[in-house]
Amino acid sequence: METSTVDSRVDNLLADLTLDEKVRLLTGRDFWTTWPMEKIGLRRMVVSDGPSGVRGEVWDERQPSMNFPSATAISSSWDPAIADRLGAASAVEARRKGVDVVLGPTINLHRSPRGGRHFEAFSEDPVLTAELAAAYVSGVQRNGVGATPKHYIANDSETDRFTVDVKVGDRPLRELYLLAFEKAIVESKAWLVMSAYNSINGVTATENELLETPLNSEWGFDGVVISDWTAVRSINSANASQDLAMPGPDGPWGEALVAAVRVGDVAESSIDRKVRRILQLAARVGALEGFEAVGLQEADREDPIAFAREASCAGTVMVKNDGVLPLELSSVHKVAVIGHNARYARTQGGGSATVVPEKIVTPLDGIREVFGPENVTYSVGAVVQEGIAELPLERLTNPTTGAPGMRVRFLDATGEELFGEDRRATALVWFGGDAPISASSMVEFHTLFTPNETGTIRLGFATVGHGRIYIDDTLRQETTLEAVGGALGAAFLAPLSASVEVEAMAGVPLDVRIELEIADRPGPLSNALAVTIGVEADDTDPEALIGEAVKAARAADIAVVVVGTNSRVESEGYDRTSLELPGLQDRLVHAVAAVNPRTIVIVNSGSPVLLPWRNEVAALLIGYFGGQEFGHALTDILTGATEPGGRLPTTWPATQEDVPVINVTPATDGTLTYDEGIHIGYRAWLKDGTSPAYEFGYGLGYTDWTLDNANTFSEATPGAVVPLTVTLTNTGARPGKNVVQIYAEKPGSAVDRPVRWLVASTPVWAEPGETVTAVLDVSTKLLAYWDNGWTYESGDYTLRIGTSVTDLPLNTKVVLREATRG
Repeated sequence: METSTVDSRVDNLLADLTLDEKVRLLTGRDFWTTWPMEKIGLRRMVVSDGPSGVRGEVWDERQPSMNFPSATAISSSWDPAIADRLGAASAVEARRKGVDVVLGPTINLHRSPRGGRHFEAFSEDPVLTAELAAAYVSGVQRNGVGATPKHYIANDSETDRFTVDVKVGDRPLRELYLLAFEKAIVESKAWLVMSAYNSINGVTATENELLETPLNSEWGFDGVVISDWTAVRSINSANASQDLAMPGPDGPWGEALVAAVRVGDVAESSIDRKVRRILQLAARVGALEGFEAVGLQEADREDPIAFAREASCAGTVMVKNDGVLPLELSSVHKVAVIGHNARYARTQGGGSATVVPEKIVTPLDGIREVFGPENVTYSVGAVVQEGIAELPLERLTNPTTGAPGMRVRFLDATGEELFGEDRRATALVWFGGDAPISASSMVEFHTLFTPNETGTIRLGFATVGHGRIYIDDTLRQETTLEAVGGALGAAFLAPLSASVEVEAMAGVPLDVRIELEIADRPGPLSNALAVTIGVEADDTDPEALIGEAVKAARAADIAVVVVGTNSRVESEGYDRTSLELPGLQDRLVHAVAAVNPRTIVIVNSGSPVLLPWRNEVAALLIGYFGGQEFGHALTDILTGATEPGGRLPTTWPATQEDVPVINVTPATDGTLTYDEGIHIGYRAWLKDGTSPAYEFGYGLGYTDWTLDNANTFSEATPGAVVPLTVTLTNTGARPGKNVVQIYAEKPGSAVDRPVRWLVASTPVWAEPGETVTAVLDVSTKLLAYWDNGWTYESGDYTLRIGTSVTDLPLNTKVVLREATRG
């Protein structure tokens, strides 16, 4: 339907609303939905966390979701087509779950490798981020679902994220952090943007002028600015270009905003503008009577499981291979699989983006499937888990139904049951949904757990609050677990644990009952709850675990070690304190590599970790959080069914001390100053002249390439887009993928510049011996700098062409004719 027609109909509907009705639409109805209004044909709209899957209104194993690879894996593909397909697949998932708006992509930058939510964002580079984010948004919205680039703006770390004031200069703000968002707004025309918790230069994001300029006034954004949850804190934000406050039904607007309009503190025209945008969003997603969701009849369809597998392969980065890969199946008779994450793989990071998949294929699963379980041994090697891990469903019996699972009961102060559920997991989250949490005094969890081994185990729970552990109807422990810092994030994402030692016998059921008192929960926690019931890892004899792994590796043809992080290391809500792998994993790899020269290491982390043993192993793959098909993707790569398609979108350091920009901790006055300016990521590494372990853009495949030549040109008009043609040849014996990267340099610039900076890239594929031509569009806007406007410096710019930030064998030149302001 024509935009003018939509605008006209929306204006007519707006005229039918009272002030109270209009204001009601500006705050959510609950955690995940907006208010319906029958009189104008408006149904509720459902929003859901993404961006690597779509959860729906509830975290519930009975309503599973696709678990796609993390954003860092997607960005390692350097392939906008993969990002577009992820967006399209997410939209199909959203419609399957009745969701109208996906809260993604996350396109904050990897300013520091210590950022706890690093895995959920794309890259340290704004141009690569912008390309992928725009593609993701297009894929989502082409299929009738709204996309929500987040978190606007400068929410690049988690420490004190609700209160931190980010001090950032105009140049880095425009040239890095806003540039990462711009393409998704201007070209892909995102229907929503999420405002962040933090302040920017003294003003909280939901009240900041940046919501108007550049978002609306320069970029032409006509969508809804939705707040991060509880980020709207006052009536002041209603005078800013903040449109929708989430969650509801309570919040700082409501009746107080109606009163503010009536006394003239907030103009009713401001309210009308916000409502108009919400109604226009409703029309776009088909939530307004008479409008059908955009593109819904032509929705993209592909097998989501096959796509998850392909995307994981495309984003896996091989950073070392001495020739051991790909494996010849006929020559491998015994494989030693080692590592906690091989069996309990992390397929996604922690936090609000978490989904519950129906099935996860771990690296151990994938290797056993290909090589045969009789040819594969498994050793944990080193404990990575911290806190409570959930109990496996196949070991649980619901005492009420006799089916696999657990009975959960919500009770009032008299012990009467208000609500009951039969659940098929013991890691449970209620954040919205039907459970009467705020009306309940206690919740009871009850299951029969049948151990498969004899010995001492530690049974317990992780949550916030006062709880009791009963084993076989005997009270074994009573304790209160406090939230660290008292924040919602800590309560949900990093709760403390309580456990008790239990003597278990294989095959003999234990009656496990946990009681948790939940009356009078404060603020945002009043109708939300997260609990994990399970066991703590046994780390009483770490040397024995390493010894068992070494023995298995010595006896095997190949040792595959999977190392990685845990939910206490990478998650929303807190930053990392160290880049080291948790536990004794480094010692484990050193020991295994010493006895088996054909040791292959797979890194299962969402962001950079230190790899002090990298020169001792035969091959090294970075698999990130590879989604639910992680294990299949890895075996595809190990056996050569496909090749690792990834290149690093972020620099991986050799030591933490080498990292040029690492601080994520606000000063005592609550400020975090981006005093590095425009020099983050590889820009900062180049400025410092320090070599990382693995540089930006780097990655290996299973074939060899030559870059043959690039066309030359001499002049360009400021603001123009200039095509650059590059030819390259696959000189190896296998089909393969490469990523052509173009970086600009400005020798003798009159202003501070990076040593070089990315201006274009594209993935290419070729058969053995084939020469292919890649055409890349270089926007001269990326040669400009910000000085109260985009400013073009005249003169020569060198364009370096290659396959990483320092492997740049070709070069050409562009000449800007004159200095111009844009």
